[in-house]
This record gives sequence, structure tokens and C-alpha cells, in this order.
Amino acid sequence: MLKNDIFTKTNLLYLSMYKVFVGDKPIILTTKVEEEIGFKNYSLKKVDLPRIIRKLNTTKLKEVRLVHKNERKLLKKFLKKLPNVIAGGGKVYNDKGNILFIYRNDKWDLPKGKVEGNESIERTAIREVTEETGVGGLEITKPLDTTYHIFKRNGRYRIKVTYWFEMKTNFNGDLNGQLEEGITKVKWLNEKKVKKALKNSYANIKLLV
Repeated sequence: MLKNDIFTKTNLLYLSMYKVFVGDKPIILTTKVEEEIGFKNYSLKKVDLPRIIRKLNTTKLKEVRLVHKNERKLLKKFLKKLPNVIAGGGKVYNDKGNILFIYRNDKWDLPKGKVEGNESIERTAIREVTEETGVGGLEITKPLDTTYHIFKRNGRYRIKVTYWFEMKTNFNGDLNGQLEEGITKVKWLNEKKVKKALKNSYANIKLLV
């Protein structure tokens, strides 16, 4: 099972490019065909995505590029390749400017979880942060980038579409990790500790933080 197959749009690259991470290896969604130097080009329309995921995960291939001529359809066509699961999460600051992190699956992460019923995505994000960390009094300050995490369930790959929000709180109570979700630590991390934690985190979290 791949625990860290991640998709995210990046503003660090030119406009017609998106990044997809399989572990630490990128799949690039792009409108441009370039000479294959250290990577392979495939048609986004025709590609067998599960096969590409397995190839990146099990071989020395370092990068794949999926090409489509219409920039506006890049994301839409990619998302149709696999079933989607919708989730919400938070990058939470306290009064000291520290960021709330959780430790799960031997990685530092930000709290997030799936939508339940007909709740709004904002409500999902706040509920999941509280459930996973015990932190209350949350207020959303602005939306952040949306990330797309590929995971495997019942033998099939799926894309978790996570809508992220920056939040603030004056909560100073006890932190309680949700053990049934595999969370073994919850910490407020200052700037120095955040940099250290990101060395053992996921690519999408590094981009968000």
C-alpha cells in the first residue's frame, strides 16, 4: 500500500503544470512535451495511472509527465482516472504563532479527515481538527491550497481531495491525539521545530507549511 502518493498544484512551476507525488517521486501534469531526460512522457488521456504509480514506486524511474493539450482539462481528466474521496483539514496557529502538528504512521502531518453526510467542507475541517487533536475554539482565517492524495483501499487506488484552511485558536488546554486514527502525538511546534518535523513529513504538507 502506498501511504504517500500525493497530488498538488504548485505555483512554483509555470502555469500549465501540476505536480503529483508518488512517495517522493513526481508525476507532472503539463501541456508541454519536452525531451525525455530523466523522465518519461505519457498521454494523460491514454495513460494507465495505476500502472504508472506502481512503476514509480518499484523502479528507479524518478519522474513521469502526463501531457494534455488543454490546460483547463488537466486536473479534471486526472481526477476522473480514479474514484475521489473528499476531506478537509487545518493548518492551525495558536496565540504564540506555533503550528499544530500530529504524528501518525511515523510521519509528522496536519490534522484532516473525510466529509460526513451533508456537512460543509469548512465544518468538516474544524470537526476533524478537534477530533484528531482535542483543540477547540477554532476559527478559519483563509482557505489554503487543495491537495490530492492517492491511497489504496480494497486493492484499488483512490484520490483523497483535501481542502485545507488556515485556522487560529486561543486554546491552551490538553492535546489529545485520536488513537483510533493512529495518532500517537499532538504538538504545537515553533518555527525551529516545524523545520525539523518537515524533514519527516509528506510532500503536500511541506508545500502547505
